[in-house]
Amino acid sequence: MKNATRLKDIVAKWRRLESQSTSLLDLLDLAIKEDDDELSRDIYSEAQVFYDELDKGEIELTLSGIYDQRPAILSIHAGAGGVDSQDWSKILLRMYTRWAENQGYGARILNLTPGEEGGVKNVVIEFTGTAPYGYLKSEKGVHRLVRLSPFNSDHLRHTSFAHVEVLPTAANEDVEIQIRPEDIKSEFFRSSGPGGQNVNKLSSAV
Repeated sequence: MKNATRLKDIVAKWRRLESQSTSLLDLLDLAIKEDDDELSRDIYSEAQVFYDELDKGEIELTLSGIYDQRPAILSIHAGAGGVDSQDWSKILLRMYTRWAENQGYGARILNLTPGEEGGVKNVVIEFTGTAPYGYLKSEKGVHRLVRLSPFNSDHLRHTSFAHVEVLPTAANEDVEIQIRPEDIKSEFFRSSGPGGQNVNKLSSAV
């Protein structure tokens, strides 16, 4: 049902964009015929907004995977490299949370293990909004940073690694657990050892 609603919204958006493009072309023809510079400037401003919406619409069409519209769980794990890698993980955390803020997404830290000197060993973040998994799924993998280490007194060149994992959250309607009666097995046991007068008289079902 949600997918059908989303597809309906996409179709409505593209019909609206088609109508806008026709109107802009008609106005442009009028501006050329009338040699109206002020109208031309107005058309240019409207066209910029139109192209921005067009770009966003094209991106939305690419996010057609079965889980692309879902919230995303992103985890960052510092790799080999000690303090430098933990600092690199912290940089990635800041990058992803700022990206979410700019996109109008929600970003909630579910778990964080601090590292040495202010770095991050592991962190798990939940992103909510419009298609966060679709946008973030390509981030999974090993991220590498090569720089002059700020933690080395000699400022030697250092390579830091961090592993990023991205998973979609499951919708409630996707989870349907069915237990058949024939799959249920009951066994009865009696306790052994000390335990009072009822220890060998009462059976426990498992």
